[in-house]
Amino acid sequence: MIAHYPLHRIVRAGLAGGLAGGACIWVYEAVVWAGVQHLLPLAAIPANATGLMFGKTVQQGLGIWASVLGTLTHFGFAVVWGIGFAAIWPPFARRGWEATTLALPFALVLWVVMHAAITLAGHEHPNYLDPNVMIGGVMSHLFFAVPLALVVRNVRPQRETD
Repeated sequence: MIAHYPLHRIVRAGLAGGLAGGACIWVYEAVVWAGVQHLLPLAAIPANATGLMFGKTVQQGLGIWASVLGTLTHFGFAVVWGIGFAAIWPPFARRGWEATTLALPFALVLWVVMHAAITLAGHEHPNYLDPNVMIGGVMSHLFFAVPLALVVRNVRPQRETD
């Protein structure tokens, strides 16, 4: 018998995990970036993805729509990464890995890939060589990846055998 995980179950687990992780990273940003570090106002969190992806000029020009676009961008990427995690999770689970153990290197990969893409997309980005930016970015991605992994683990695609 060959075990496989149907695509619809991987997508379901990834969707749930991505949305949970996306919400948790925003809670982290609200508490740490807005509340403790005062890096941006709380109301600016939804529009932040617009500024990172399309530049501050576009973000400011869109007004309230920057928050709509930023929210769609944020949760769109969160769901894509969630589905990616759900797709790679089953072989690790079969080998006895805990989901959060896989989430830790996954978070680092996410941080590198996302911020490399942001750097390539435009010139208006934080200084990713600044240790404070690096630590803050890695921490935020941990606050994304760990809840994502816990949800995927609990909603994990059920194995079907042929």
